[in-house]
Amino acid sequence: MTATFDRRDFLGLAGLGGVVFASGLAGCAAMGAGAAPGAPAPDFHFVQLSDLHWGFQGPAVNPEATHALPRAIAAVNALPSKPDFIVFTGDLSHTTDDPAERRRRLRAVRAMIDDLDVKSWHFLPGEHDASLDHGEAFIEVFGPTHGAFDHGGVHFVAIDNVSDPAARIGDEQLAWLRTDLAATDPATPVVVFTHRPLFDLAPEWDWATRDGAAAMEILRTRRHVTVFYGHIHQENHRVIDGIDHHAATSLIFPLPAPQSQPKREPVKWDASHPFAGLGWREITAGAGRDAPAFSQHPLGGA
Repeated sequence: MTATFDRRDFLGLAGLGGVVFASGLAGCAAMGAGAAPGAPAPDFHFVQLSDLHWGFQGPAVNPEATHALPRAIAAVNALPSKPDFIVFTGDLSHTTDDPAERRRRLRAVRAMIDDLDVKSWHFLPGEHDASLDHGEAFIEVFGPTHGAFDHGGVHFVAIDNVSDPAARIGDEQLAWLRTDLAATDPATPVVVFTHRPLFDLAPEWDWATRDGAAAMEILRTRRHVTVFYGHIHQENHRVIDGIDHHAATSLIFPLPAPQSQPKREPVKWDASHPFAGLGWREITAGAGRDAPAFSQHPLGGA
């Protein structure tokens, strides 16, 4: 059954940022008993939350930091039609050198997420969660840092490009990716979730993956590939060698446009525009589309 949504319902998410609504995906084909080969798959939707940074403290950047995630959870639970799943694309917690505090922050996020009324969740780490201990605390609380699953005729892949402090995916995970894709039908569309961009967006700002080109080479063997990531705290859309890359905004604070200033520093909070740079987007796609169609929505319905 195709889910329909009133845009006003989603304005409840507008004050939260980092939210993505997806309905279908490019190149979808129906799967399961009785499905005709090549027939369009029913629409489905999921929500992406990125860069929660639980534990962040910075009144000059966001004095409402501790309220963003609870409000997001309440808003998702209030949706008239439940998302098929929710994916968290990293930086669930804000970095800390204290291993005990890191675990406390991750467990606090997990405890709040348990209140979500959603069928399933998928978690990726960000460098704030995992780079200081190679993902040890994250795995204790949330499980594996990479993996794959199928839903609605789409193959979803989660890639970990943060647990290695050198911002590498690594040969072992790249070999796993190659094997995973080889086991799926070549006609099946692929959606990739990751934290850092797989391409060199701004290496000087750590907005890149050192062996991302190797992952892209593997992904280019598939006809339909879409990548959703976080990390850069802003909307950004690129098409590289036929692969679409779409960044999500953050729940907490925006960052400046790539290399638009000497240093990568959070955009200061402005009381007159408290949600500037934060928002959500609607993604609609289907079997007849070459690429998803995007509709961007600023916070607060402004």
